Amino acid sequence: MNIIALERVKYVPRELKPSILYVSDEYAVACHLCACGCGSKVTTPLGPAEWTFMERNGRPTLYPSIGNWQLPCQSHYLITDGRVQWAPQWSGAQIETGRRRENQLRQAYYASVDKRRGFWRRLWLCVRQVLKL
Repeated sequence: MNIIALERVKYVPRELKPSILYVSDEYAVACHLCACGCGSKVTTPLGPAEWTFMERNGRPTLYPSIGNWQLPCQSHYLITDGRVQWAPQWSGAQIETGRRRENQLRQAYYASVDKRRGFWRRLWLCVRQVLKL
């Protein structure tokens, strides 16, 4: 199991060091070099419809797993409590199913956000109309 350290940054550096997870809270992104050692930069957006980042005692956790399906190495792993845990390789069909599911979850999340905003927006427009703002 590999160890991965946490470095909080405002901007992700151009040159990444191995075994470091760079996290920018301001830009809601985490970046690191692929845990397999291939040297590829892996960027994970953070947010309710993306990856979740947690820190405990200075050790990073990203959830869900990182599947580098677009990279030649196609590595698959989790970063949990500052450790890289290797996960099983996925078949092409599993990758496609996973991508569809992520898309569905993302669309459902943003649809629910739009509905909540819609109510408050309509209410605000009514208030503005009544108050002639």
